[in-house]
Amino acid sequence: MSRLLEEFNIRRDNLDKDVNDYSSFQDKDLLDKFRLEILEDLSDKGLVSDYVNKDLINSEIDDVTYGYDLSNQERSYLFNLIDGEVNGYGPITELLKDDNITEIMVNGPDQVFVEIDGKIVRDYSVSFINERHIIRTIERLIEDDGKSIDVNRPMVDARLKDGSRFNAIIPPLSSVPVMTIRKFRKNIVTMEDLVRNGTLTPYMARFLEAAVKAKLNIIISGSAGAGKTSVLNILGSYISDDERIITIEDVKELNLQKSNLVALETKNANYDGGGEITVSHLVNNAMRMRPDRIIVGEVRGKEAFDMLQVMNTGHDGSITTIHANNTHDAMDRLETMVLMDGLEVPIRAMREYMNNAIDLVVHIARMRDGRRKITDISEVVGVKNEELVLKKIFTFNTDGIGENGIVQGEFVLEKYTPKVLDKIRGEGIFDLDDIFKKNK
Repeated sequence: MSRLLEEFNIRRDNLDKDVNDYSSFQDKDLLDKFRLEILEDLSDKGLVSDYVNKDLINSEIDDVTYGYDLSNQERSYLFNLIDGEVNGYGPITELLKDDNITEIMVNGPDQVFVEIDGKIVRDYSVSFINERHIIRTIERLIEDDGKSIDVNRPMVDARLKDGSRFNAIIPPLSSVPVMTIRKFRKNIVTMEDLVRNGTLTPYMARFLEAAVKAKLNIIISGSAGAGKTSVLNILGSYISDDERIITIEDVKELNLQKSNLVALETKNANYDGGGEITVSHLVNNAMRMRPDRIIVGEVRGKEAFDMLQVMNTGHDGSITTIHANNTHDAMDRLETMVLMDGLEVPIRAMREYMNNAIDLVVHIARMRDGRRKITDISEVVGVKNEELVLKKIFTFNTDGIGENGIVQGEFVLEKYTPKVLDKIRGEGIFDLDDIFKKNK
């Protein structure tokens, strides 16, 4: 078990469960009644939208619970609940503040999970009163982003104040209200961090840096939560400051510290069904904005062909991500997305188009121990027998699980000199020769 996960478990074990676990109280309905009365009273006084100090919360509790014999634990829990409701985000307020937690998943009133150090664990110290309580928390979280959720629109994507990515879905689309928060990293992850964490080797890091500087077109593949966006952020940091970058995302997650940067986001349809702006719309518009590089946070639909057009029309150095299980699966999915758009293009012609557009495919995976590894860096080398051909440059070969639960394996530099090395040298970058000299 990792140090962060051990610290998290110790911290949660030391919490007084009577204060934090709602299920330990005898009369849930009574406490919920108190909470509603207090919130309604604060709302009537016009105080819910402002910070409410602790003395006022205690005074409200005294007034509403007068004549009832609440235990210290019940009173403390009620105070924490009200404070979280009016001054924070309900039961998950402290989870949002914890920098060690990277993801928060609420599957129901008493089903709260967190990801810490790559591992998903259940947090028994956090629970909601009921389903309505979850919905109220969702509404509070998304109000600053101008979003709403109800039975007519029971699904929402939003960005929280701190940049965290938020998704929620409520009945009738789900049996209970569900929300997922992928927290925004305050500290930007660097390539040095990935090397230190064992995500890749120094050789791989140098190769990827050179590939970006040489304006190779790159696809980053991986499953959900594998770390594709983190890798995209890092690769984007290598782009020269004198280049104009257009980024396109559904919800802003990229954090490129560049001066000539334009960040575009999609827009959902209005209640009347109009006004939707898709990734495809933004990609087409971006080509009119004099970009040196176009970076798309993720392709998942008909924008796939638009992205290939970008890469084939002089916008070298474009980068995007795609959900896939490996590099070959990434190419298959990209092809399927293009064909699903209704384009009547022969398969071979489409694969030739992809071959001309894409230079590298980088796959990142979350291993069984929760750690991330860049398991494959391959280049697209052509079409043979009407099949797109990829050649591996770097791979990670697994060798089982060790006694400590850590995935065992090694990074391998394949006995192959990539063709893109000529493109890299053509941009005046010659410091990779020592990596591939044994392949000559």
